[in-house]
Amino acid sequence: MTSATKESLSTAELVRQVSEGVSRLVRDELRLAKIELAEKGRHAGRGAGLFGGAGAVALLGAGAVVAAVIILLAEVLPAWAAAAIVGAVLLAAAGLLGLLGKRQVDEIGSPAPERTIRSVKNDIDAVKERAHR
Repeated sequence: MTSATKESLSTAELVRQVSEGVSRLVRDELRLAKIELAEKGRHAGRGAGLFGGAGAVALLGAGAVVAAVIILLAEVLPAWAAAAIVGAVLLAAAGLLGLLGKRQVDEIGSPAPERTIRSVKNDIDAVKERAHR
């Protein structure tokens, strides 16, 4: 645009052009953010799948180790006793982990974000106080 053309534009026209430019910029930024989030989502999905696979393989490995411990104990005890001992130890460990997990969940209390709610209420009160001045 030449300087003569710029000077002949009205303020309303200049505001319209700026508004269009800002709108275009915001749309482009949103489109870019959408593309970026989709890409990150694909990576996160693949990562979650790989973590799941690792967990499944680890579970199979743990089962093999448990079987080996039972076989080892069966050298000095009857096989049923070896399996019962290993099973009891595993159930006790599961119970302990369950209790620890319950304790952690109980510490949460209300699922509402209480500190954030309190902060927002304080902000609202402050705005109301300033508005009444």
